[in-house]
Amino acid sequence: MSKLTAHKDWLYEAILRIEADFCRSVDTHLIPLKIPSFSAHGIDLYLKDESTHPTGSLKHRLARSLFLYALCNNWLCEGKTVIEASSGSTAISEAYFANLIGLPFIAVMPKSTSSEKIERVKFYGGTCHLVDSSIEMYTRAKELAIEVDGHYMDQFTYAERATDWRGNNNIAQSIFAQMALERNPIPQWIVMGAGTGGTCATIGRFIRYQRYSSQICVADPEGSVFLDYFKTKNPHLTSNGSRIEGIGRPRPEASFIPSLIDHMIRVKDIDSISAMRILSDLLGRKVGPSTGTNFIAMLELAKDLKEKNIHGSILSLLCDSGDRYLNNYHNPDWIQENFGDCTAATKYLYQLMEVN
Repeated sequence: MSKLTAHKDWLYEAILRIEADFCRSVDTHLIPLKIPSFSAHGIDLYLKDESTHPTGSLKHRLARSLFLYALCNNWLCEGKTVIEASSGSTAISEAYFANLIGLPFIAVMPKSTSSEKIERVKFYGGTCHLVDSSIEMYTRAKELAIEVDGHYMDQFTYAERATDWRGNNNIAQSIFAQMALERNPIPQWIVMGAGTGGTCATIGRFIRYQRYSSQICVADPEGSVFLDYFKTKNPHLTSNGSRIEGIGRPRPEASFIPSLIDHMIRVKDIDSISAMRILSDLLGRKVGPSTGTNFIAMLELAKDLKEKNIHGSILSLLCDSGDRYLNNYHNPDWIQENFGDCTAATKYLYQLMEVN
């Protein structure tokens, strides 16, 4: 058997394994949020629960797309090490898919990444290479790829192009199919936080392709440059990065495309934490901090619709489970030390929901 034939056999088997995994994975659930002060005025809120993917987060979709994209571009071969720069969830999902097709995997992650995420990467056979800050991830990941003759997956560049935005059961198509029988089936707003910007791009393109009236709002945490980049289009912006894991970046990313976004909201870290806690109580299970960031934007948009007497639905993503953050974002002592007292922020949120 020639080397070319052997490579094609391996390549086709790898693609088949990933496609078979997709067929085994059911679609994620759409959860209605019962907030009487809004629903009584014809405003419905929903969360698409991405925590139910095999690797527990929205990034499972991205990792699947990135691996298929890399395989079909002939960038991967048997034995080649995959390297990714990630604050956690993408690394977990990529470790899963690397393990599925028998490739070594190295995640370059900030030292601040939750221990639960680091352990999950290791569970799937990956190795974690820790750096001091998120801004260092990119350079170190590229260096490692050269050192081990591996492939740098580079989610921040390829996230917006790896997914077929026209359909093929992507997250956008799933959202609108699941909303079809609801009171307000075409959302006024779809809210999300941006890590790479890939999900924003997929949904934004799909909305235009299908000629829907829905708008996209990105909730951006403190420390991220995305909102300033949205306003200024300055590609040279830098910051210290976000303290909300998984969203917000210290620099504009190639996959973050401002022209696909209609509105952005800056969310204070203490509000994200408080919203995470309140939403966890509403659902009866813990959610992660980026879902709290999304929830803040949902409430502010719902308040605006109510004041304007506009009926409609607002949909966002439950990005991952709070069980990944038990030692930090769901640890009261850690929160007090790193973010301070949540009392005022919690009161503000209950006021938004008109809950006494």
